[in-house]
Amino acid sequence: MPAFALTIFAGAFLLFQVQPLIGKYILPWFGGSPGVWTTCMLFFQVLLLGGYAYAHALSRRLKPRTQAVVHLLLLVAALAMLPITPADTWKPRAADAPTWHILALLTVSLGVPYLVLSATGPLLQEWFRRLTPGASPYRLYALSNVGSLLALISYPFYFETHFTRQAQAQFWSWGLVVYALGCGYCAWRIWRHSPAGPVEQREADAAAPAPSWPQRLFWVSLPACASILLLAVTNKMCQDVAVIPFLWVLPLGLYLASFIISFDSPRWYSRFFYTLALAGAMIAICRALFEGADMPIVRQVVIYSATLFVGCMICHGELYRLKPHPRHLTSFYLMIAAGGAIGGLFVALIAPSVFSNFYEMHLSLALIVFLLLLISWRDRGALSPGRWRVLFGLLAVATLYGADRAVSAGADWLRQREMLSPPSVPRLWDWTANAWLHWLVWGIAAGVVAAAWFRRRRAARPLDWHRMTCGLLGAGLGALVVALGLQIRDALRDSVLSARNFYGVLSVFEYTDGGTDSRYYLLQHGRITHGLQFATPSRERLITSYFGSSSGLGLAFRNFPRQQNRRVGLLGLGVGTVTGYGRPGDTFRVYEINPQVKQIAEKPFTYVPRCEAKVDIIMGDARLSMENEPPQEFDFLIMDAFSSDAVPVHLLTREAFEIYQRHLKPDGVILVNISNRYLDLRPVVENAAREFGFEAHHINNDETSEYDDMGEGGWWLYSSAWMILSRNHEFMQKSALRYAASPSATVRADVPLWTDDYASMFKILQ
Repeated sequence: MPAFALTIFAGAFLLFQVQPLIGKYILPWFGGSPGVWTTCMLFFQVLLLGGYAYAHALSRRLKPRTQAVVHLLLLVAALAMLPITPADTWKPRAADAPTWHILALLTVSLGVPYLVLSATGPLLQEWFRRLTPGASPYRLYALSNVGSLLALISYPFYFETHFTRQAQAQFWSWGLVVYALGCGYCAWRIWRHSPAGPVEQREADAAAPAPSWPQRLFWVSLPACASILLLAVTNKMCQDVAVIPFLWVLPLGLYLASFIISFDSPRWYSRFFYTLALAGAMIAICRALFEGADMPIVRQVVIYSATLFVGCMICHGELYRLKPHPRHLTSFYLMIAAGGAIGGLFVALIAPSVFSNFYEMHLSLALIVFLLLLISWRDRGALSPGRWRVLFGLLAVATLYGADRAVSAGADWLRQREMLSPPSVPRLWDWTANAWLHWLVWGIAAGVVAAAWFRRRRAARPLDWHRMTCGLLGAGLGALVVALGLQIRDALRDSVLSARNFYGVLSVFEYTDGGTDSRYYLLQHGRITHGLQFATPSRERLITSYFGSSSGLGLAFRNFPRQQNRRVGLLGLGVGTVTGYGRPGDTFRVYEINPQVKQIAEKPFTYVPRCEAKVDIIMGDARLSMENEPPQEFDFLIMDAFSSDAVPVHLLTREAFEIYQRHLKPDGVILVNISNRYLDLRPVVENAAREFGFEAHHINNDETSEYDDMGEGGWWLYSSAWMILSRNHEFMQKSALRYAASPSATVRADVPLWTDDYASMFKILQ
């Protein structure tokens, strides 16, 4: 019926439209961390489970007319909760892990409306089943996912760029009113329906087989695995680029697309083709994990997105194959929601306590292959003997390719440690050197084929291609686990500390460049270096990484008129390198949101403990902390707050710069570190400078040519890009600054001023 289809579509659209909207509202309150979205997703998944449980209980325990009355009352309660925008009183006051604070905020602001919308799909599909016996309700589930996907796609490309957050919230509220009218009409239709229903329907329901417990376990485990993979991929991309709605929407959109395709028709999912696609995806993602930050970001996003889509298609395609009789429809959806909530709980609450890094991606990849292996073993009849034979052959080729890549990678690893010679290790098709490696790979493959052939001749019966294919999948699973384990071990090599919390992963490594006094510690947030310091007393005060004397920051400190009793505000502590510029009488006021960063900056790093200036560390989000403080009269205000390589968008908006100028002396200087692999932040900061009347210099330098007082090369100094903003004309005209500054750039009309309501990164991708 059109009314049911439109209401289900509208409910799904509103359900997913509100997710990026509310996430964008609260993101600046909690440091712009990827953990904000992970926690939001946990809330959405748990409320989705609650909505499905409500729909299941309603349809099983109450008569249709009573169901209609109860649901209409809940709709009225949801409308009474409008508007959904969270009050400023929910802004955090402490720097503790804010997971429970976010969950409470979302529950109060959005709980009842989201619960009602979550129940729409299963409840209205159950009503539709009662009203139209014989019609399959599962295509309505695909339709609901189309509405969800449209909501996600339209948000970053249309709603976010054309309307303020307040306008978006108002549109959403009116949308809820329209949805309530449609839902009321559907409730009226079920009210008029005969409570007993047609005789044929009752007989079919009574004869419907009950699902087995293994089937129910797959109903939970498959969506749980897909949910873990979704959140793991989202965390990975947000950590390395930026926490913005687009990078929330892309993985979630692919996740929903897999639901739409799988539940629309069984012809869209083929175990044969998607098993082959999974083999290719596993090889690609292992390569991406090993290469890390050395791989271009576009290629990384493509690999992670493709792997997510293939993995979710397998999970949801197999889920659709295991669907029950429509009599058990609400139970089926309830188990799916339970699996999604279990995945969200694991990533948001359990993984940060159990893992020291984002290992849930590794876990989800292995689980997908494991579940596919189990299902393939149980379902011999899914493919014809010919298809099993072809699948075995193609998987064998993929396995051989993966084995060659693994041998080459292992040889490279040994060569780097001077354990293998000659230094050149070619690939499978390069026969010019080290042929013994390739003969080894081919020899193993030939041995397996010969053994299978002799076994067939002796047994005088056809080979069991189904078992052989499952065995090959098992071997592939073992190889994948070994590869992921090696990647983890390689990532942890030389690590002396690894810690994870709501704000990400911090790792401290201890290295030496070969000299007796060259031992040093290096801090990485995710995969990006956030500072290093020599451990030997003779060099521990040396300024390193992005903050050398010829960097934009170093030039500003050296050329500023006041060289004593300076007040410095620093957004982002890192390892405390900037405090190395402190002199007696100076005051450094450091804003840091991550408690683990403070602990690491005090030990093993020693910039802060040994700083000659006074250092005050203020825990909490820098912007919120500065909002509640009286003017600090800073000579320098330094923005160096990054989460891995992700840009803290809320610290670069017009509203943020309004706060900065309130705390700055009239002749003070704002310094913004815009060093980034993937984004050109220069036009963003220049727009803010023009808005507030600052002169601006862009200083981009390669510091590796520097030498310290000992005459040694400055490998410890990184290339950096800094923006210097000030109304102090005399200071900005210093020859040292003008000589180092880049030529004036053309004003980019396609990059407007960033605000809390609008910040788009598409135009500044490098």
